Amino acid sequence: MKKIALVLKGYPRLSETFIAQEIRALELRGFDITLVSLRHPTDTSTHPIHQQIEADVLYLPEYLHVEPLRVLKAFWKLGTQFSLVKVFKQFFRDLKRDTSRGRVRRFGQSIVLAAEMPEGIEQMYAHFLHTPASVTRYAALINDLPWSCSAHAKDIWTSEQWDLAEKLAELQWLSTCTAANHQYLQSLAKDPSKVHLVYHGLDFTRFQHVDRLSRASVNGSAADNPVKIISVGRAVPKKGYDDLLNALAKLPKDLHWQLTHIGGGAILEGLQQQAEDLGIEQQIEWLGAQPQLTVLKAYRDSDLFVLASKIVADGDRDGMPNVLMEAQSQSVCCLATDISGIPELIDSGENGVLVQSNNVDQLACALEGLLRDGEKRERLGLEGQKQLHRRFDVKIGIDQLEKLFDNLD
Repeated sequence: MKKIALVLKGYPRLSETFIAQEIRALELRGFDITLVSLRHPTDTSTHPIHQQIEADVLYLPEYLHVEPLRVLKAFWKLGTQFSLVKVFKQFFRDLKRDTSRGRVRRFGQSIVLAAEMPEGIEQMYAHFLHTPASVTRYAALINDLPWSCSAHAKDIWTSEQWDLAEKLAELQWLSTCTAANHQYLQSLAKDPSKVHLVYHGLDFTRFQHVDRLSRASVNGSAADNPVKIISVGRAVPKKGYDDLLNALAKLPKDLHWQLTHIGGGAILEGLQQQAEDLGIEQQIEWLGAQPQLTVLKAYRDSDLFVLASKIVADGDRDGMPNVLMEAQSQSVCCLATDISGIPELIDSGENGVLVQSNNVDQLACALEGLLRDGEKRERLGLEGQKQLHRRFDVKIGIDQLEKLFDNLD
C-alpha cells in the first residue's frame, strides 16, 4: 500500500469535486492518503463524496502569525534532524524574485509540513502548480521525499515561467488536463517526458444518467413554458458571466427563457446588478453554491447548459471545466467557448456548440438558435453523453495516475 501526502490549497471545496473524485478513486485502488490542506474549509456544505473519503487531514497554519509557536517548534525539530541549508538557499533565491508575503507563508507552511509529516509517507503529490506545489517543493528539499504534481488552469497560466520551469526540473512527474496545458508545460521542461496529459474524466457511478421526458417541442415561444438554461460555475471573471448576461439581453423579446446560475464567487453581486441594469433580472435565478445532489437535479431539469469562459488580463482561464462533463452526463446540450481544453470535449455541431470567447454577438446568435430548436438540443445532448462515456471515464485517468505513482518505486 502506497502512503502519499496529497497537498491541497483547501479541503473540502465544493468547486473542486474533480479532486475529491480522484482522491476517493485512488483510495479504492489501495493508496493510503493523508490530505494536507493549506487552508481551512470555507464552504458551508460538502458533497456526498467527501463523506466517503477516508483520508486524515492535516491542516497547516493558514497564517503563520496565528500559530507562531507551532512554526517555531517545527523549525526547532527540523534543525535537529535535517540540514536546512538547501531549502533556505532555494527560498532566498525565490524571495529575490517574488517578495510577496505569500512566498514567506508558503515557506513557513513547508517547515510545518516537513516537521509534521506522517510516519511512513513515501511520496508527496500536490494539486495545483502554484502555492501547493511551492509548499511541497520546499518540504521535499528538507526531507528528501520524491514529489509530483497535477496542474490545471490558473496555477499554470498566472505563474512565472521561471517558477514553473524550476519546479518541473525537480518534480518526478506532472499530470495536466488539457492539450494546451500539456504543450505549454512541455515547452518549459528540460525533460518534456515528465509532463503527462491526464483527463480528469467523470465518475459515472456518481453521475448516473436518468431518462428525462422529451422537451424537444419547447422552443421559447410560450411564456408559460420557457427554455430552461443552466450555468454552474464560480462568479469570477474567467467564467465570462458578464458576456453571457449581455448575450441574453440581446435575445428577441418574444423568445422566452429562464436562467439558473449555481455558484458563489467574488463578483456575484456585480453580476446581479448587471442583470438588473439590462432588464433581465426577472428571468434569472441565482442559487449560490449548492451541494452536488442539488446541482445534479438542476442539470436534469434543464434544457441547455451555457459557459462563456474566457482568458482574462492576468492570463487566468479555465482548463477542462468539469461542469461541462457533468451536464453532458445528463444529456444536456452544452454551449461553450472555444478556449483551453473545451474543444477537446466538445466538437462543435457534433456533440455541442462552441463559439469564440469574448464574442457576445456570436454567443447571442448561438443561444437564439438553440433556444428555438429543441430537437437540435436533444440530439446534441444525447451525442455529448455518448462521447463522454467513450472518452472521459474517470477510470482511464486513474489508470494513468496509478502507473505514474508506481514508476516511482
